[in-house]
Amino acid sequence: MLAAFPLLSLALLAANLIALSSATGFGYALFSITLPSTGSLAISAGDALVISSLILLYFEIFKATRTGSATILDHALSLLVFIIALVEFLILPRFAHAAFLALVLMTMIDVIAGFTVTIAGARRDFGPVRQE
Repeated sequence: MLAAFPLLSLALLAANLIALSSATGFGYALFSITLPSTGSLAISAGDALVISSLILLYFEIFKATRTGSATILDHALSLLVFIIALVEFLILPRFAHAAFLALVLMTMIDVIAGFTVTIAGARRDFGPVRQE
């Protein structure tokens, strides 16, 4: 059952905590790093969300290559995560931020990639169709 858990739901949960708990939301500065060029790289909560979500997206796409009964539940739950994220982005003003838009797009890519990999795997399992 844990294999069917969509990892990007953790990013969505973190985004909800960021948007609803802080007055500055996704723009909240977490830390700043001075680079060798003496430039400063400031990482905000939105930046950290996008970076961590990209890592989770990699593992989600890797999970899509598995076969089994849990993959259908995983695809359905990933679709639910995408729908929830899209509704939050469109309806709630606190989520109108580029970092959250990136998360919505990542959940959409997860859904599309999951179905694409599954369909390609199913075609491979059934073999080529003969044209007579």
